[in-house]
Amino acid sequence: MTLTYFKHSEFNCNCGGEDCKGEKMNYAFLDKLDRARGLAENTPFKITSGFRCKEYNEDLIKRGYKASRNSSHLKGLAADISVKDSKSRFIVINSLLLAGFTRIGIADTFIHVDLDIEEKTQNVIWTY
Repeated sequence: MTLTYFKHSEFNCNCGGEDCKGEKMNYAFLDKLDRARGLAENTPFKITSGFRCKEYNEDLIKRGYKASRNSSHLKGLAADISVKDSKSRFIVINSLLLAGFTRIGIADTFIHVDLDIEEKTQNVIWTY
């Protein structure tokens, strides 16, 4: 799959393992995220977390992060996008909504988005 705005490596698990590459991301998710990035025009989408292996996700939980044991990151269906201020936060959220995402989490420094339509409640926005 060819992406316009992203490289698959941007979605590699932060554990750095050879089996934890961005190629494990769901193509429908990446396609929709790529469209959202296009709608954001000049606002970059810096991915801080894409695919996660189970071990890395458990490590995050042990370190006190609000990672879910049923995280959509584990399925390649989620990404966290860095935001630096309220303007970039608005642009990212707006572009995600325009692209059709229905699951968005808002934190001070990042926006979580996922496409876990089979197992999780849709049409939700939550805060961390």
